[in-house]
Amino acid sequence: MATSMPERVVVLPGDILTEKVKKTNNSKYKLGPGLRLQSEDVVASKCGVLKSKDGNTFWIDNHQKRYVPAKGEHVIGIVAMKAGDIFRVDIGSNMPAALSYLSFEGSTKRNRPNVQVGDLVYARLLVANRDMEPELVCIDGTGQGNGLGVLSTDGFMFRCSLHLCRKILSPDCSLLKILGKKVPVEVTVGMNGRIWLRCKTVKDTIAAMNAIMAAEYTPDDELRTVVQKVFGGVAGF
Repeated sequence: MATSMPERVVVLPGDILTEKVKKTNNSKYKLGPGLRLQSEDVVASKCGVLKSKDGNTFWIDNHQKRYVPAKGEHVIGIVAMKAGDIFRVDIGSNMPAALSYLSFEGSTKRNRPNVQVGDLVYARLLVANRDMEPELVCIDGTGQGNGLGVLSTDGFMFRCSLHLCRKILSPDCSLLKILGKKVPVEVTVGMNGRIWLRCKTVKDTIAAMNAIMAAEYTPDDELRTVVQKVFGGVAGF
């Protein structure tokens, strides 16, 4: 479960956070978005609130729409072009990511995946740093898809802030459970500020999208009321 530090720590770019990280956990730790290692110091690279998970993973939480790739994150990308055996995928960062046709479940040189320009793919970032082109894969460590791959064309993808994506994926957020009880819905959330969803009707799809967008600044105990209000507003369509 993602939690904030014992006290609310607001940081600015350039702040040295070595003592705060080591004070929380003296063993090995992982640095997420907004933090980087300079020599032996942990330095903030953007402003926001310092947060931690399980006492050994740290990152800076803030409101932004520009995505900076981070290794291991799951993203929704748009296939922009084919270049030989590589697909160029737009993930909303400063450069497209590379996706090999062999990075799909069951894919071989003879059995290539059916991926076309314009398709949406749900993938995991295998390589992500400022000196190299991002690299995507649509399989896990065992070679299985497990939900990764090309997303159905009968769904709908929309963009939102990165903060909203993190909130939806948090174990503390009950939004997806509330939506699932209201209407049958499939939801895929990318950490790059993109959400794909599919409902049985266009009306339900619009209502689900509006409910998700309205949840960004809504406390968890008021989400049920917001969802009811949003779906009641589109009942006349």
